[in-house]
This record gives sequence, structure tokens and C-alpha cells, in this order.
Amino acid sequence: MLTLHVLMHVPFEGPGHIARWAQQRGHRLHITHLYQAEPLPSTNDFDMLIVMGGPMGAHDEAIFPWMAAEKALIRAAIDHGKKVLGICLGAQLIADVMGAAVYPNPQKEIGWFDVSLTPQAAPLPLVNSFPTTFTTFHWHGDTFDIPRQAIHLMQSSHCLHQAFCFNNQVLALQFHFESTPESLQAMIEHCGDELIESATVQSASHMLTHSHLMTQNQHLLEKLLDAFTNIPTNELLLK
Repeated sequence: MLTLHVLMHVPFEGPGHIARWAQQRGHRLHITHLYQAEPLPSTNDFDMLIVMGGPMGAHDEAIFPWMAAEKALIRAAIDHGKKVLGICLGAQLIADVMGAAVYPNPQKEIGWFDVSLTPQAAPLPLVNSFPTTFTTFHWHGDTFDIPRQAIHLMQSSHCLHQAFCFNNQVLALQFHFESTPESLQAMIEHCGDELIESATVQSASHMLTHSHLMTQNQHLLEKLLDAFTNIPTNELLLK
């Protein structure tokens, strides 16, 4: 049994299917609602830190005062050998604290689009049971560089850097594997002003009519989380 701690930046981007996976595996899950100025945990309070998404940017400390302390916690969790998972903004925050650049992607990527494993990722135990290409849900305008010593795991035609891992300890996903029908609807309701249709931005109706893809996504998420939590962390920590 693990103790998982989730950091939420907005009320409509929660752990989604991650919470169901945790419940099924008997893990304890706690949440800090940063937008409500709730206090952050100590690194002694959890085995795994999960950093969720949000519409803000990774460099918005001046707008969101809690973000500096959040980054310090992510950095401390990595340095103390804790497992750390980031989703969308969470992945960008991890990249930032690991010294990689975070910046606008050439275009927004919103909707159901394919992601492929990179050649260096394919043999890794973390993802070697994954299909080479699969369709997943995206909602982002920014992207990140791959941090030093991290492994580039996944890519798409619209965004080269979709995922990376470091030391079997840190896992960053640009896309929303955790999506549920409820979370998809909530994102459309709160961020629908971004849905200006283009080759990389789908309409709300298109996204909703393809929500059946969540079943495969949730299955892959469970496989990924099982592997991530069971593969031992390497001793080498980021310097």
C-alpha cells in the first residue's frame, strides 16, 4: 500500500481515473487544493507525488503565489527519491524544476490525437507492453524540453515531447491519460473558449462523441501506473 498525494491547481482538473486505480490497488490518496491555499505536505507524508494539470503556465508564480512553494516541493520530492508523476501542467512543472525549458508549443493540441512511443522508449519495462501508437486526449498550449538524463518516451505529430521518465522515479505526461467523461465535460465547460477549431483543435462535439476511447486510455493508464509504482527507483538522483 502506498500513500499518494495529489496537487490540484483548479477544481475541474482532478486525479480522474488515477483515483479509481488507487482505490482498486488499496493505495491511500490525499489531495491538496492549491487554489484554496491549502498547506503543502512534507515529503515524509507521501510515497508518490502526483501533480495535475491546469490552465495556468509553469512560469506564473507572480499570478499564483503558491506555485513557487509547489515547485520547491516537487524538487524536494525528486531529491528525496520519491516517485513523482506529472500530468500536463504538472509535467511542465517537473520539467521546469529539472532545469528544462517550458514554452509555447507551435500550436495548441486539444482533442483526441495519436501518440507514439519513441525508439528509446519501446524496450523499457515501463512501456514495453504498450502499442507503438495509441490515441489519447490532449488539452495544452505549452510544451517542454526533455530534461538532462531523462528518457524521451512519447511523441506526436503536433507536439514532439509528450512524455519523459527519469530514473524510474519521475514520469511526466503532457496528455490526459486520467480523463473520465466527467472530467472531459468539465474541461469543455471551463476552457471552452479555447476551442477555435483547426487541424490541432477539435470541437466539443467531436471530443464528446469520441469519449469511448477513454476505455482503452484507462486500461493503458493502469498498466503504466502499475509498472511505475513497482519498478524500483535507481539510486542516481538528479544533480
